[in-house]
Amino acid sequence: MDQAQAHQWLAIAVEEARAGLAEGGIPIGAALYGADGTLLGRGHNRRVQDDDPSMHAETAAFRAAGRQRSYRGTTMVTTLSPCWYCSGLVRQFGIGRVVVGEATTFHGGHDWLAEHGVDIVLVDDPACVRLMRDFIENNPALWNEDIGD
Repeated sequence: MDQAQAHQWLAIAVEEARAGLAEGGIPIGAALYGADGTLLGRGHNRRVQDDDPSMHAETAAFRAAGRQRSYRGTTMVTTLSPCWYCSGLVRQFGIGRVVVGEATTFHGGHDWLAEHGVDIVLVDDPACVRLMRDFIENNPALWNEDIGD
């Protein structure tokens, strides 16, 4: 995957993150793409909005994609390094690639995923970093509640 395509796909996840923030939630967005590049599903963290601790961005995108015959060859794109919960989702369903917008504000399970054969594309996008830094600075209690600290 080239960086231009990674940035293009990441733009959808960033739109989702901004939508989540506008709704009063955690600004993390994700999108799931098929092997042919088709957008299968997109979503954002809805833990606050839905009062559901399991509704992370990757989970929302995965659910929006609906049932697939196989997840082999799919790519999960997320604005932030996936937590252990979302990393487990990637491994459980055999998602082959994860595009990570940034891992500066939170270094989740993407190294573990790489160790288990998942292709990791770390974009290190400054807009994603800024979005999370601003959110964490303005909402430390909510961030710590969401991330489990």
